[in-house]
Amino acid sequence: MIEIKAKLLRADSAIYATGERVQCLIEFTHKVFSDEPAASQAVHNANEASQENLAWASAQLHCYRKTSYSTSAGDRAAELTEMIGRTALDAVTQAPGEVIVATKPKILFCDLRLQPGETKMYFFNEFIPRDGPPTYRGHNIRYFYKITIATQRVKSKVQTLAVPIRVLPIPIISRPDELPVTVETNEELAPTNPFLEKREISELEISWHHLKNVTARRAPKFYRISNKRGFVGRFCLFKPAYKLGEDIVGSLDFDPGVNPRKVRCVQFSVKLQQQELSIRPQPVQNHQLQSQSSTGDDVSSMNSFDMASIASGVLADNLHKSATSASSKVKEAPEPTGKLSTISTSHQVCYATLQTQVVVPIPLHVTPTFRTDLVDVRWRLHFEFVTTTLIDFGIPNPESGELKAPSEMPVETMVWNLPVTVYAANPLQIYAPNQTFNLLIK
Repeated sequence: MIEIKAKLLRADSAIYATGERVQCLIEFTHKVFSDEPAASQAVHNANEASQENLAWASAQLHCYRKTSYSTSAGDRAAELTEMIGRTALDAVTQAPGEVIVATKPKILFCDLRLQPGETKMYFFNEFIPRDGPPTYRGHNIRYFYKITIATQRVKSKVQTLAVPIRVLPIPIISRPDELPVTVETNEELAPTNPFLEKREISELEISWHHLKNVTARRAPKFYRISNKRGFVGRFCLFKPAYKLGEDIVGSLDFDPGVNPRKVRCVQFSVKLQQQELSIRPQPVQNHQLQSQSSTGDDVSSMNSFDMASIASGVLADNLHKSATSASSKVKEAPEPTGKLSTISTSHQVCYATLQTQVVVPIPLHVTPTFRTDLVDVRWRLHFEFVTTTLIDFGIPNPESGELKAPSEMPVETMVWNLPVTVYAANPLQIYAPNQTFNLLIK
């Protein structure tokens, strides 16, 4: 019996970024059970061959895709054309799903002979392609990566061992020739030593530096929120781009200033939602069902609305317009919402509040913003404001001298969607310990 063990060298995190090098240790052991008597073991070794023989073993990285989207006939023909001339190993790896990215297989050994109890260890390393999709588990599509270790005993079938890994997307730099100048600025200002060799900067390091600059840049933007009855509040978002594990922090100001208050915000909620948009048009039997699914959960909230709109304010450059009127005569075609997944929610009661802050955490297990030929994954903040025209909360109680809350309060609800961009974090900062994967060949 032969036991195959595979373990990633990065023990604290089985997570990698596109363009990184994945490293794995693979052990082949001729397993001998110690519970057998020594005499019977000796007879067994004498009667049968005392060593195991493996014809070959290889390892390579595969990216699979599982989807319910319909692919065109041209794509199917291209896939069948690529399958012509391949070996039987590719038929084995086709089982989990469609292989969209595959590295060249690396031969670990040929004609390996193992004595009883002997162990051979091999090292596998491979670069993750930069143009591959990230690991994603969505509603209608899935992307996942596996290191496929294949071996074959003489006169036996091919056995495979799959080691799953998680891959995060790193944006490809459009003009990488300009970024090394910004990276080497600090080194050029420092005293140089002509006897030291200058270290070359890899493309991955340039991408991490660019990603750090994008997510650390603060560019506050202000959004004036109002409905048909007047000013509701002003929202400030300090930056539009975030990394996994960060908190989306914003501030809400309900002070109308010198203008008299005509409407109050009773409570609001902010949801961090992930959108899964299909790029290729899919056949839909009922057009009405398609129109209902395009609006998502916003339609159920807008059924009870009178009128809601988000109007721009003073700063034309920093304030964005978003019309969500429910009683406009001329309505533009709504943008497709796709499949929505609510990741985190923040809810506050703010009737007597002039200023408050919004903190929405971004978990580490989600997938950042990315786009492929079939799906476009985006992120947004979904706001729901509950407003009322009851400016004075209740009436004074002359008997006890306290404020008596009203039994009924007329309210209106308005929604607003604000897009944000989520980037990948450093995989070393995400703790996800990996385990050892093994395979027994009898």
